[in-house]
Amino acid sequence: MEFTWLQTFVTAAECENFRRTSEILYISQPSVSVHIKLLEKELGVRLFERDGRKIRLTEEGRVYLKHAKELLAVYQNGLVKLQSFQQGFTSQFTLAISPLIADTILPYVLKKYCNQYPQVEISVKIIESSEIEEAVRNDKVDLGLSCLGSTHPDIHCQLLYKDKVLLVAPHDGMDSERALPMDEEEVLTSNYLLTHNHPVYWDSLCRAVKANYPGIRMMEVSQIHITKRFIVEGLGVSFLPASTVRREMLEGRLLEVDCPSIPLPEAHTYAIMKYTHKKQKEFLAFLSQFRI
Repeated sequence: MEFTWLQTFVTAAECENFRRTSEILYISQPSVSVHIKLLEKELGVRLFERDGRKIRLTEEGRVYLKHAKELLAVYQNGLVKLQSFQQGFTSQFTLAISPLIADTILPYVLKKYCNQYPQVEISVKIIESSEIEEAVRNDKVDLGLSCLGSTHPDIHCQLLYKDKVLLVAPHDGMDSERALPMDEEEVLTSNYLLTHNHPVYWDSLCRAVKANYPGIRMMEVSQIHITKRFIVEGLGVSFLPASTVRREMLEGRLLEVDCPSIPLPEAHTYAIMKYTHKKQKEFLAFLSQFRI
């Protein structure tokens, strides 16, 4: 059996048209018909019913479609692994990162890791913290870096970092040596407070802010990089983990505002693992050298 026959069969089953199948696979329409006939002969069943130009899967074809897709997936995965080996990679590592953590110095750390361990091929998936545990449990990733911890009995959860949360506002354009400190009350009552860009601390923090400033205007903005862009453009202010605004503060685009009347939370970063194998331990040991 040829894998090209399987690819032709799966494509034809999805688009229900031999002409369209030939266009997708860049082969002639007679070649499509030949592939299907050869596969039907190999299996001893009819896979399609013909109705003019349209085709429909037979009952046997519907049953076999699932197996054909699984065979193709195994074949293609083998090709990927072989290509990785030919490129000098001897191991693979899939990492899930929440969007918030990805917005820290983690890209710099990954670059350093890849330079030190060139034989490891890393795949990175950006997944919301609330979905990382499931991805780890289902073996879709080897390790997750999440803002949420886990108490699941099948999961190893390790606290990596504690990060202080800051009240952040747009730069006022004043020289830091001559400008007066920005006032917490003025900042919070004259701007929108951009909320819920972190999955843990916002509900309790919103209650604390409203207790001090009942008339405050709030706007939910779920992504941290959008929150920072809104702040820079003067749309509002927010409470953000220090690691996520380090660069913008160094570059003078954002300012920290002292916030003495509101108890500020901490933001945590966790490593989420199903197995504590060598790859996971090696990566976490490397990561511990840096302050994300």
